[in-house]
Amino acid sequence: MKTAAVFFADGFEDIEALSPVDYLRRADVKVITVGVKGKPFNDTMIVTSSHNVPMIMDMSLDSYLKQYSDTLPDCVVCPGGGKGAINLSECEPLLKHLEKAWDNGKLIAAICAAPAVVLGKTKIPEGKKWTCYPGMEGESAKAYQSGYSNKVFITDGNLVTSRGPGAAEEFAMELVRILAGEETFRRVHDGAQMR
Repeated sequence: MKTAAVFFADGFEDIEALSPVDYLRRADVKVITVGVKGKPFNDTMIVTSSHNVPMIMDMSLDSYLKQYSDTLPDCVVCPGGGKGAINLSECEPLLKHLEKAWDNGKLIAAICAAPAVVLGKTKIPEGKKWTCYPGMEGESAKAYQSGYSNKVFITDGNLVTSRGPGAAEEFAMELVRILAGEETFRRVHDGAQMR
C-alpha cells in the first residue's frame, strides 16, 4: 500500500490540505496527517486552519519523524495558506525531512504559498518547473525563480506544485494518478462525480 504524509500547521488552507487527504484515501493510499509545531501548536494535536476550523492530527511531527525515519512515505504534501506555509517553513526538522524524501526519490507535493515559501527554502525546486499562488514566487530562493510558471499545476518529475484553493481538486487527483495509477484515478474521478 502506498503512503502519503500531509503536513498541517496553524493557518493552513482548509481545502488545500483536506483535498489530498480525502482523494488519496478514496484511492486506498494510507494518509498520515501530521501536526507541525507552528505558532501556536498545542499538545492535543489540534491544528487550526486559516478559517478557524480545528483539525485533529494523526500524530505530531516529532512522533512522525521517529516512526518514519527509516521508511519514508511515498509522498509528502505541504498545503498552503499564508500563515500555515510560514509555520511549515520555520520548522527545520520538516525542511530536512522534505529534502531527505526528495533525495530518496519520493513524490514531493506543495500547493499555494507552500511551493515558494516552504520548498523555496530547500534544494527541491532546483532545475525544476514549478508554480505557486501568483505573486508568491518571489518568496523562493532567487536561484529557483526562473523555474516558475503561472500554470494551474505542474508536474515535473517527482515534484507536483499547484496555485491555490481553486486548483486543490486537480492537484489532489494528480497525486492519485501518480500514486495509484490510471485505473484508480478513473474510479475515484467517476465516483466523486468530477467534471
